[in-house]
Amino acid sequence: MPRLPLTLACWDYDRTRALMDGRVQPEGIDLTYLPLGMPESFFRMLRYGEFGASEMSLSWYTRTVFSEPRPFVALPVFPSRMFRHSSIYVHAASGIRSPADLRGKRIGCPEYQMTAAVWIKGILAEHYGVPVNSVTYHTGGLKEPGRRETPMELPDDIRVEPIPDGMTLSEMLERGEIDALYTAEAPDAFERGSRNVRRLFEDHAAVEREFFQQTGLFPIMHTVVVRRDIYEQNRWIAQSLTKAFVAAQEIAYRELREMTALKLMLPWLLSHIETTIQSMGSEDFWPYGMERNRDTLSTFLRYSYEQGLSPRQLEPEELFAPETLETSRT
Repeated sequence: MPRLPLTLACWDYDRTRALMDGRVQPEGIDLTYLPLGMPESFFRMLRYGEFGASEMSLSWYTRTVFSEPRPFVALPVFPSRMFRHSSIYVHAASGIRSPADLRGKRIGCPEYQMTAAVWIKGILAEHYGVPVNSVTYHTGGLKEPGRRETPMELPDDIRVEPIPDGMTLSEMLERGEIDALYTAEAPDAFERGSRNVRRLFEDHAAVEREFFQQTGLFPIMHTVVVRRDIYEQNRWIAQSLTKAFVAAQEIAYRELREMTALKLMLPWLLSHIETTIQSMGSEDFWPYGMERNRDTLSTFLRYSYEQGLSPRQLEPEELFAPETLETSRT
């Protein structure tokens, strides 16, 4: 029986590697796995629809839901998740010692709409008293000049300005031309050990654990989308791909727990895994599926709406192929 050829663009994650190397084969699909980094895969999928399926920024995808015609449909699969308290950097002489000190400051951000920034802005507003409209956002390239955000309509009280041509956010933070930076990737100045740049939350791991204990939220960064035209012609592939991602993740879980020899170069990996399971209350601490992620998704969609990125607050069900929301039972 012929199998449907499909190209998937997704980074080289441990939880997807069994899809990439062929140990897991999606039912009825002849899969070509392109291990592209981000945001290249997002950009190419959004701009040109180059792939049948692709990893995608949750924020970028959410904004496409309001497009007509809707170009993609998502699977409740989340290859990238990350706590983002570690992603706030400040200039040492900015006077910022606590989150409340961010109010009224100049904040760098590669893109106002990027998923990491949506989470950071939302968490700061909800848990630290830093309203989204209490700062000025300066957008542009983090390490390379020339990055420009897609034009968008935002509420009048939210101020977003592009940085000057030829400049980068990392340079501006080191020189004190912006006071703080919200970013998914560490700035050059921090990586070089510059004394002018530090994290807002020095013990970010402890802060992030406390955040999880209080909220139960493990922020989702990326989902997986299927091009709408392919999905409409072959609706069965949504469930087939979702099952394959789950099977690949189960292999990654087993390999993490392998005790004969460490597969990752982390000497205390087993201790870290045990601590993670204890802290997060489950051996499946990176859950797929909508129901176990409903609160996290609902919170993100609320943040997106509150920040002027969505014309209305979506429900989690509106993001995903309906075939993926139920499974057959014997």
